Amino acid sequence: MRIAIVGTGYVGLVTGACLAEHGHHVTCIDVDQSKVDIINRKQPTIHEVGLPELLTRNVPERLRATTDLAAAVADAEITFIAVGTPASEGRIDLKFVNTAAEEIGKALRSHRGYHTVVVKSTVIPGTTDGVVRAALERGSDKVAGRDLGLGMNPEFLTEGQAVADFMRPDRIVIGGLDERSCAAIAAVYSGFEGTPRILTNCRTAEMIKYASNSVLATLISFSNEIGRLCSAIGDIDVADVMKGVHAAAYFTSRRPSGEYVAPITSFLEAGCGFGGSCLPKDVTALSAQGRSLGLGMPLLSSVLEINRTQPEELLRLIRKHSPNLSDVPVTVLGLAFKPDTDDVRESPAFPVMRALRAAGARVTIYDPVARPTGHPELAGVQFAGSLEDALREAEIVVQVTRWAEFQQCGAILKRLGRTPLVVDGRRNLSPADFERYEGIGR
Repeated sequence: MRIAIVGTGYVGLVTGACLAEHGHHVTCIDVDQSKVDIINRKQPTIHEVGLPELLTRNVPERLRATTDLAAAVADAEITFIAVGTPASEGRIDLKFVNTAAEEIGKALRSHRGYHTVVVKSTVIPGTTDGVVRAALERGSDKVAGRDLGLGMNPEFLTEGQAVADFMRPDRIVIGGLDERSCAAIAAVYSGFEGTPRILTNCRTAEMIKYASNSVLATLISFSNEIGRLCSAIGDIDVADVMKGVHAAAYFTSRRPSGEYVAPITSFLEAGCGFGGSCLPKDVTALSAQGRSLGLGMPLLSSVLEINRTQPEELLRLIRKHSPNLSDVPVTVLGLAFKPDTDDVRESPAFPVMRALRAAGARVTIYDPVARPTGHPELAGVQFAGSLEDALREAEIVVQVTRWAEFQQCGAILKRLGRTPLVVDGRRNLSPADFERYEGIGR
């Protein structure tokens, strides 16, 4: 199929590259000419495992990028909207989605064939058959469901493993305005045999995405609240508690080999909070939508409040040992919100850094991949070039991101002859490797 995708962020570019790998002819559209040029040089604009190889194989034969939305849409059979949906004053901001839909509509005004427009961006229930439909019909002077197809196809991609998630999905959710719209979207995924498909309406598809992210966020905040209680009671380690919880049959499944697996339990672990472009924004947007309809949404509000205050647990552990942080060299390990990505959006590292700097500490950051330039909160912060450099002079080391490289901290500190306080914000370091160790929920 000939496919156009508006937006070249994590969702748009990964979707485009993976669909091209499946044999479709894909055009990715972005307003940023520099991004377009990078993609057309077979280079990724984001750090994502497996993406460089897909671009190398598929550009330019089956995948290309352009700034010409009208031409790309006119040449395609189906167009996906994969633009950002940022939060603004606690609510979802649909300006990019609205603009994309109207521009797509204008491109289809003189188009004679049947064309389907699909929202892949995460949007609150009611957006596709509300805001998007109105903008699309306004731009095209056509009627969705008669002249145009319209649908919602949420993504379930985890940054750092987005390519693997797309190529081996656990489900494909297709929401359509009508059966013809659903059929057009289903045709895109004809090569994904054996994957469960959920065919529904647009609003339900939108809610499936939000409910999926909200339950993961809830598991994280639940684990963190239990961790706080373990610390308050004393002589209880939340890591041991969660091992016992994970072993329940409710959370485990058995592979044909006999191996037990429980992927959901990765969200049932105490840490310094969730971040990224999805969970904080999506839970906030869903909670705000509920309140706009007269619902209090107390559970989701609590999930957000626990997460907002969780980085303070790291500061509490630090102050147990160093009440005065003035001029103390502190190294923060990790800036990305999770490992295997360079995305720093809503990372817990930022509130931790703000608090440390406000207390007068000299902050050094080390992240293997995430080193954003021009970020306003990073002005005056020292970036270390290597993990060893980051640990060399530190009196306090705070782990925020669960990078595998940080497992080397114990060996490096031993070689350097250093014994800083190590504060483990992800509970994946071994306390036995350090002379002075503190961990969340311990």
